[in-house]
Amino acid sequence: MGVPPELTVWQKVVATVRRRRRGSGFWFGLAIAVIWPFVVFGTRLGWRGAEHLPRTGGALLVGNHVSFSDPIFDIAFGTAHGRIPRFLAKGELWSVPVVKWVLGHGGHIPVYRSSKRAAESFTGSIDALERGEIVAIYPEGTYTRDPGHWPMKPKNGVARIALRSGAPVIPMANWGTQDFLPADGKPTPFPRKRVTVALGPPVDLSEFAGKPLTKTTLDAATAKIMDAVTGLLEELREETRPATPYDPEARPRPEAPGDPLDPAERAAG
Repeated sequence: MGVPPELTVWQKVVATVRRRRRGSGFWFGLAIAVIWPFVVFGTRLGWRGAEHLPRTGGALLVGNHVSFSDPIFDIAFGTAHGRIPRFLAKGELWSVPVVKWVLGHGGHIPVYRSSKRAAESFTGSIDALERGEIVAIYPEGTYTRDPGHWPMKPKNGVARIALRSGAPVIPMANWGTQDFLPADGKPTPFPRKRVTVALGPPVDLSEFAGKPLTKTTLDAATAKIMDAVTGLLEELREETRPATPYDPEARPRPEAPGDPLDPAERAAG
């Protein structure tokens, strides 16, 4: 389907007027309102695939991760089309003033890695899906370290949530956000950056239904999900993915400024 065209000013105005506000909570809603003009009007934004976003009911929104700003643009997409994504974010952020109010009142899900509370993110995700929420996950666990910005080897927690919940899995691709907010954490809004978000049809995981949730099953289901995500990214970039995804555990991992405090870090495994 290729690269979506840039939204016109009129389309951006319509999205602003119609964006969903109910259910965001005061602090999260305030954060969206403050950031919205910079995201929607301050970039050359384009998106497609809104028809694949369920209007009601729980669903997993699974995307690639190239920038700290991915959640901001994905929230803009979701709210412009009537849904508010709830993200998995690392638990340390719940101790940061203001940030904890935004995340907590926004219905987002804390992730406590390497602790006795690690399973809470899994149960929290299932609970949110059962309440009919859109739960957004970046299975790479943090923004990509691949030199070409292609998705890294994913963690398989996304498949565990998908198969246990039975919720539809909607693939999503982000591109251009790495130019808007690079890895060094310094925004570069000028000149206005081209940012695109695309959703695809639900991933068919029926072949895994009823199977024990072994590592083999989870890895295979995760690979199928990320194949759909990467396919969308190929369309946005009009390029072909590498033969194998970058594995940060098998190769030296490039240093990235600000990594320990990555506010968009997700626990998907």
